[in-house]
Amino acid sequence: MTPKVKAFRNAAEGIIKNLEKRNMEGYYFDDSASCVEAILNMMEEGSVVSWGGSESVKECGLMDAIQGDKYTLIDRMTAKSPEEAREIFAKTVMADYYLMSTNAITMDGELINIDGNGNRLACLIHGPKHIIMVVGMNKLVSTVQEGYDRVRDIATPANTVRLNKNTPCAHIGRCGDCLSPDCICNQVVVTRRSGHPGRIKVFFVAEELGY
Repeated sequence: MTPKVKAFRNAAEGIIKNLEKRNMEGYYFDDSASCVEAILNMMEEGSVVSWGGSESVKECGLMDAIQGDKYTLIDRMTAKSPEEAREIFAKTVMADYYLMSTNAITMDGELINIDGNGNRLACLIHGPKHIIMVVGMNKLVSTVQEGYDRVRDIATPANTVRLNKNTPCAHIGRCGDCLSPDCICNQVVVTRRSGHPGRIKVFFVAEELGY
């Protein structure tokens, strides 16, 4: 185990204790494979599963692992019209498991997230029975403000490039505090506590995942 991974494990163990105080659960894994295995063991066969736009969930292998007929998958990307997208979102809200990551998490266990349309954050706040959150060691920050800055200057520029958005950050690599038509920083949510014990489950992985 490298010093970097050992330090992350120590940090994750501390955050997990703080998550418990906030009615959330936390789990630590040395690698993506063991994390994905634990998540699959948790999700009952036949469960309804959906997800937000998360590179972390893809990179850890979870998206590939849930393919097949074991789960009922709700994929918003299959919508062929705005009306169908609304119908799919309505089903997503009632999912058993919603897969996502967080843009940042503080050492005290607070989650910081920014969204474009708000569908991901809506599901985080209320709806799906369980939130499965995969978090790499690159998402750790000290404070909520540091998390907000991380999202604006690190995560969002990379995401706008990935999504081919015409925003200042896509061109200069840092937040331009824009009100662009392509802006994906429309909703900002800080989750300091879950109102439902154990609904939000954070799976820490000792790898860099997502943006």
